[in-house]
Amino acid sequence: MLNKNVETFIGCDKEYDDAKTVLFGVPFDSTTSFRPGTRFASKAMRGDSFGIETYSPYQDKDLEATAVFDAGDLDLPFGNTERVLSEIEAFTTKLLSDGKKPVMIGGEHLVTLGAVRAVSAKYPDLHVIHFDAHTDLRQDYLGEPLSHATVLRRVWDILGDGRIYQFGIRSGEKHEFDFASRHTRMHKFGFAGLEEAVRELQGKPVYFTLDLDVLDPSIFPGTGTPEAGGATFNELLKAVLALRGLNLVGCDVVELSPVYDQSGVSTAVACKILREILLVTEAK
Repeated sequence: MLNKNVETFIGCDKEYDDAKTVLFGVPFDSTTSFRPGTRFASKAMRGDSFGIETYSPYQDKDLEATAVFDAGDLDLPFGNTERVLSEIEAFTTKLLSDGKKPVMIGGEHLVTLGAVRAVSAKYPDLHVIHFDAHTDLRQDYLGEPLSHATVLRRVWDILGDGRIYQFGIRSGEKHEFDFASRHTRMHKFGFAGLEEAVRELQGKPVYFTLDLDVLDPSIFPGTGTPEAGGATFNELLKAVLALRGLNLVGCDVVELSPVYDQSGVSTAVACKILREILLVTEAK
């Protein structure tokens, strides 16, 4: 008998009822301000994930030994950003109510807001760790409060002061950096201070959002807003592994735009980092 051919991220083919972690894609890039294309990230990553192994020599763990279910991509409407966010929130809420840990593939960075709305409702003491090249702290972008350039400001609207830890930031308007100096815990240019942050956050619920443009574009050109001066792959990997032991209650990986790197290297980098994040989230 033939079965349906359903493409999943490598090693993420467990049954939903047995899964501790649920991976899902959000193909949305309608507020992208420079180069669109992140809506194709989750599809590209699923296909190219079979170019890597399920086993991580960095963690001595294997995705085959974990309980991860790949739920596929959400069906999202075009032209209605708030409805998209509401659907992400509703789906994430269902996962949480079923006792699952959500891990989301974007999509542009605004998708994080939908997930954080759901996760913060379950965990009122939620904190966010944010790796990115950009501040994402504008009040609005060209008059629009819902944008990938405003997403962390909207997250701050929910969480308030001192609960957003930002790393790798090297681009933004002056007023965003001024805002961060008063309201978030920003660490510019790299990951200095991450170990201290991890110590501070022990026992607290943490949502981790990774904008892949934190990487230098010489390593990761496949993104909508490349920004010189970023991390190497090994620096990012070390930072992700430093999160082991935290109470990670949700994660996302955003801003891969595969069309801008026809070599496939950026997608391969994104796949390997996602593998490591899934293994880190399964550690607790």
